[in-house]
Amino acid sequence: MAECNRSRQDICDQYCPSCQERDRLREKVLEVAGLSELFKVLGDETRTKIIYLLSEEELCVCDLAEILDMSLPAISHHLRLLKAMRLVRYRREGKQVYYTLDDGHIVSLIHQAQEHYAEER
Repeated sequence: MAECNRSRQDICDQYCPSCQERDRLREKVLEVAGLSELFKVLGDETRTKIIYLLSEEELCVCDLAEILDMSLPAISHHLRLLKAMRLVRYRREGKQVYYTLDDGHIVSLIHQAQEHYAEER
């Protein structure tokens, strides 16, 4: 145990977990592995807007481009990334492709972020 704690003594002396506690905490960190990728995707305001719009109703690329005042290729680029992250899904109807959320959990994240943002400090 002394060997574990020795390596960090020069940094802090307030908290020194035992080797067992350190290993347990390292295991806990694995529970959030990959989440940063999701937050990176949501970190782009356009993608967050697209997700929010798709939480309201199913829309095609043309609809999204019109609402967000963006080009079709730009919207398509964002939708490709959202599909790759399994946040949106699509269905074809003739030549049209309609998008919707693949899972409602993402909207819960957005609503919680809105609530946090709206809180008075």
